[in-house]
Amino acid sequence: MELVGFLGSAYLWVKAFHIIFVIFWMAGMFMLPRYFAYHVQYDVGSSEDAKWIEREARLDKIILTPAMTIAWILGLSLVAHIGLDAGGWLHAKLLIVFLFSGFHGVLTKERKRLAAGERKRSEKFYRLINELPAVVIIIVVILAITKPF
Repeated sequence: MELVGFLGSAYLWVKAFHIIFVIFWMAGMFMLPRYFAYHVQYDVGSSEDAKWIEREARLDKIILTPAMTIAWILGLSLVAHIGLDAGGWLHAKLLIVFLFSGFHGVLTKERKRLAAGERKRSEKFYRLINELPAVVIIIVVILAITKPF
């Protein structure tokens, strides 16, 4: 394992904590659309509506956004260590993670819409987009492990 570079002997520790925070982020990204699917089943202004608003906000503010931020910081540290010339796999992975971060932003905006009483999407829609994190993690893990190009 290459230990010289930006991180030196801390490389494996940074890599381990990067993976840990990616797991936290992904767990939240699996949960939030599922929460939305349950949330839209209740009337705006009901006590259950208020409970889902609180759950969604806490998930986003306590787990999702901090985990994403730390995963990005650690991930960019790893990139600085190995260099952008590591291969096309790294560029593809960064692009996918960048787009996935945008999806996180879309979910945050959707959370705020639901909290404001807007119900533009169906339970089925939320269940469908709940599958996107699985597709992303499959592609990213394959890229990071196999480095196919």
